[in-house]
Amino acid sequence: MMNVQGKRGRPRNVETHKSILSASYDLLLEDGFKAVTVDKIAERAKVSKATIYKWWPNKAAVIMEGFLYAATSRLPVPDTGSTFQDIYDHATSLMRFLTSREGNIIKELIGEGQLDPNLAQEYRERFFQPRRMQAKELFEKGIQRGDLKENLDVEVSIDLVYGPIFYRLLVTGHELNDSYMHELITIAFEGIRSK
Repeated sequence: MMNVQGKRGRPRNVETHKSILSASYDLLLEDGFKAVTVDKIAERAKVSKATIYKWWPNKAAVIMEGFLYAATSRLPVPDTGSTFQDIYDHATSLMRFLTSREGNIIKELIGEGQLDPNLAQEYRERFFQPRRMQAKELFEKGIQRGDLKENLDVEVSIDLVYGPIFYRLLVTGHELNDSYMHELITIAFEGIRSK
């Protein structure tokens, strides 16, 4: 039987691992982060709490892994040959995801993370940092292609493009849609593209 190696303890059984991740994700969608407990995950997955704690240090870790397991396929990294199109597609995919039913979970996790440092660390390290690294690769590829300024501050440029999505999502509540994203990327490119 195929096994995958966990961070702690013995190797994970693939089917048990998937069962736990599916249970945590389903409970998250049904009840929200606060209501999910390791007991409920264990009961839904038909495993012991000890099995879960062998593989994850806390509730936040297993929930985030379950969320990412289900959500990652919806956020592909584009490679169209056009830096503008790649960044537009990547940012728009993120916006669409964040405004979906599953994306509402991210808003809840961000809110809960203000009071739960373990959860905040999990979503930063496991959801946001990988998305940021993807964006960084797209910007760096744009510099190499000559589409973006050679001396571009990539970190600030990522904030310039992706920051407004979260500002609207979490602060103003203004609509996020494809038209807004096109306008946002177009305006951002005025400052970051090579002349």
